[in-house]
Amino acid sequence: MEVKEEKDLQLDRLVFFSDAVVAIAITLLALDLRLPRPGPEHLHWADVGAQWRTFAAFLLSFINIAGFWRMHYRFCIYLRHADDRLLGLNVGWLLFIVLLPFTTTLVSSYFTDKPAMLLYCLNTLVIAVLQNFIWDYVVARPALLKPQALSRLTSYYLRAYCNLEMLNAAVAVGVAFLSPALAFVLLFLKIPTMLIVWIFYGRRRARQRRRGRTDLIPDPRG
Repeated sequence: MEVKEEKDLQLDRLVFFSDAVVAIAITLLALDLRLPRPGPEHLHWADVGAQWRTFAAFLLSFINIAGFWRMHYRFCIYLRHADDRLLGLNVGWLLFIVLLPFTTTLVSSYFTDKPAMLLYCLNTLVIAVLQNFIWDYVVARPALLKPQALSRLTSYYLRAYCNLEMLNAAVAVGVAFLSPALAFVLLFLKIPTMLIVWIFYGRRRARQRRRGRTDLIPDPRG
């Protein structure tokens, strides 16, 4: 009983700590949103519009961090325990989440420069890879999962989502060598792609429920 309580506490601390770090990362993004002083003149819309790169970089990074957090949240729904290796993977994931505000400032300041966009795309790719490692690690160890909670359909679509995140970021890394602006647009294009994935998932899940099928992953303890 003592081991179980310790493991539950370990998972709770992982979730709370992750949420706090993600919240700080999103807050840091907003610190880069500033306008240069217009001088003796009044502020004009042109002054705001001139900073469109800063706002675009903020929006993309906000969407990225929010999306990664959402997937992390979905992972934790099905978790029962957390072991030391999972904690290590999670800390690595948080490291590059916190780094994203820095690479965002590079993009907003040097939008058309390849090094800035390449570092941002690489940052996003590493987060996506670590996210995929976390899910693969958990699914390969059913003892970490809540009994009779995760269906094979949900597991399949979560993995598909993670793979699409990695593919999008990997392609953006390659495109960044040719056109930083195109790589930036490509990172935005993952949004409609992910929406399509979840629409198909929702429809298949609804069909399974109508047929009375759950297809749950069995509890390894029997």
